[in-house]
Amino acid sequence: MLFFPMSMNLVLLLYVLAAVLPAAFLLRYIYRHDTMEKEPAGLLLLLIFGGVLAALCAGILERIGMWALSFTLDSSSPIYVIVLAFLVVAVAEEGAKLFFLYRFTWNNSNFSHLFDGVVYSAFVSLGFAAFENIKYVFSYGLGVAIPRALLAIPGHLGFSVFMGICYGYARRCAHRGNEAGRKSFLILGYVIAVLLHGFYDACAMTGTGRATMLFFIFVAVMYVLVYRVIRHVSVHDRPL
Repeated sequence: MLFFPMSMNLVLLLYVLAAVLPAAFLLRYIYRHDTMEKEPAGLLLLLIFGGVLAALCAGILERIGMWALSFTLDSSSPIYVIVLAFLVVAVAEEGAKLFFLYRFTWNNSNFSHLFDGVVYSAFVSLGFAAFENIKYVFSYGLGVAIPRALLAIPGHLGFSVFMGICYGYARRCAHRGNEAGRKSFLILGYVIAVLLHGFYDACAMTGTGRATMLFFIFVAVMYVLVYRVIRHVSVHDRPL
């Protein structure tokens, strides 16, 4: 059996905590706003695991997308960055999240309130973000932990909140036999998440001064909107 020195164990623990705690904090924030009927712990843990699976699947899809993109666009082109951000990264990551969100919750009997859609979407997304953050922290060191805690992880939460609201309305439409409404809200939630995620990544990857300024403005506005939307939807939560 291999044993690591105590100092190495502490370093590993520090890295894991730095990567996971921001997501755990936001998970608790979302959970506390689920005031009508708390979701079972087993389901929430399953959704976090679904987020990990989504991250693994998205990684494969992104590699395929980047390989295909290399045949059509010059990687130094600004258009390449935009296409990569929107049509590869955002499409793959939000699509993988939605797949496991739908797979694990759509027919679950606990899905009984509109805000449940936000809770479920957030838990999948933050499971995704926590796993992704572990990879970044172990790859690039603790120096990336703070900026990712302030930007990337809340960003994933923001995308998930808008998807989750539409997801809840889609489930209500299905519950009432409105098939057109179900499809429309599922597509709308996915498209909104992809557009937000794509714009976030495009600004971050472009790296110019103007893009960086636009990035921080976008992040600030999105955070304010997400905070207000969570409070509003939580207070006005209704059974499906």
